[in-house]
Amino acid sequence: MCNDYRLEVEIASIMEDFDELEINIETPEGIPNVEPRADIKMTDTAPIVRGIEGTRAAGELINRRWSWPGQNKKPVYNFRSEGREFTSHRCLILADGFYEFTKPEDPKQKRQNKWLFTMQDYRWFCIAGIWRSHPEIGEAFTMLTMDAGPDVAPYHHRQIIPLSRDQWADWLDPSVPAEEILRHLPPDSLPVARVYPPAPEQAALL
Repeated sequence: MCNDYRLEVEIASIMEDFDELEINIETPEGIPNVEPRADIKMTDTAPIVRGIEGTRAAGELINRRWSWPGQNKKPVYNFRSEGREFTSHRCLILADGFYEFTKPEDPKQKRQNKWLFTMQDYRWFCIAGIWRSHPEIGEAFTMLTMDAGPDVAPYHHRQIIPLSRDQWADWLDPSVPAEEILRHLPPDSLPVARVYPPAPEQAALL
């Protein structure tokens, strides 16, 4: 499952895209200072947009920790969506790519193969998430998951849930049933490229 994702697009560009979609974004804690990062991992702090109760097509842009401690103290970084309605505490997780890992074919290779998924036709996208307050760490978020769709299935049997742009306002509105939103994107929506090990032509440049 996804335990590593990427956000290298600047916040100013993200704010412009929300404005074009007529999604009102408030910054109650100031505009987050976000450095471009190729790898955002569990327990890191990263930007999300959480819904504002009683409003539609509006959210708050804030920085929060990815994952909260579970009952066994392991980080809850992914959360199954099946059979749940999520009638509160929804959020959009900002990303321009996410990673999956597979076992290497070469037994001499110590690291797993690393694959980067992006969104076709867009520089960045949103992942469906929820947030909650934890007594030890404060507020944190997690990514929702479902069975893998056609793009991710060759790499893992489960996947996180990237949302198309026409779904963002609906996800911020908890009155819209989750089952109407949380679904697979059409095939070929999530192009994939191998990050590690690099292809021979990439390795020559390193």
